[in-house]
Amino acid sequence: MKSLTISSTAPRPAAVPGSSAAGSGKRPPRQQRERLTFGRLVHNAGLVLVATIFAFPLYWVLVTAFNSRGGVFTLPPNFLPAFHTGAFTYVLLHTSWLRYMFNTVLIAGSTVVLVVITSAMAGYALAELTFRGSTFFFLMTVGVMMLPTQALLVPQYDIALRLHLLDSFAVQILPFAASTMGVFLFRQFFKSIPRTYWEVARLEGAGHFRFIRKVALPLARPAVVTVVLLTFITSWNQFQWPLIMTTSHSVQPIEVALSHYMQTFEANWRKLTSAVLLALAPIVVVFVLLQRHIVAGVAGRDAGLKE
Repeated sequence: MKSLTISSTAPRPAAVPGSSAAGSGKRPPRQQRERLTFGRLVHNAGLVLVATIFAFPLYWVLVTAFNSRGGVFTLPPNFLPAFHTGAFTYVLLHTSWLRYMFNTVLIAGSTVVLVVITSAMAGYALAELTFRGSTFFFLMTVGVMMLPTQALLVPQYDIALRLHLLDSFAVQILPFAASTMGVFLFRQFFKSIPRTYWEVARLEGAGHFRFIRKVALPLARPAVVTVVLLTFITSWNQFQWPLIMTTSHSVQPIEVALSHYMQTFEANWRKLTSAVLLALAPIVVVFVLLQRHIVAGVAGRDAGLKE
């Protein structure tokens, strides 16, 4: 039998244009490199422009708060902060700002703890437990997110009035002790946990609550961080609800205090912007520290399982 042999001198197939550089590791042509570099510069310039537009109001508040007494009204304006701290000292020492700050921390902290507990249990039940109507209850839970909060103010006020909860910390905490977004995030994360984890835990004698505390929550750490962050920011920024449900300054949060300060310091922009920065600082710090977990938590990735 004759054997087929391929001569080493046989002509090679022609290279496909545009694929030889990538396949052989060669650099792309100069014109293509310049086009890619120009496109990248335009993209980065656009991102910087959008970020500057969104960040400038906050920066201007910072400049105004640290400005001198007469520097606020100078023309042309000074775009660099002068670092005068007199307005901050007045707000902290001569107003009830620390009391408002304590009220807000108490309300936001209590709300975060309750939301994590209720959302984790409800999300686990909808993800792991098999019962009739589980899909219906999940759809009803998610459907609550589509209800406008303003439409529920009147019946909620009537309930709080009948329960004697008006003008208290409880009326600012208990109605927000459960979160539909938290339930949704925990359900998505718990559904990504392999079923074998629960089977092994059951063989070890662990019940549902122990499994949630010891296994499910540590694995769903991105979801926990996301729920904590979103709940904290939402609770910290509450304005309409405490404004309607409370009348005493001793239980009102920081956002309601800002509305009072807008009347008190209407002509003193340094003191008003100083109060705004003091109210905004905790949110900015918490967001900067935890923002990298938001994408993983919202996307429902199994980052906890990989670790």
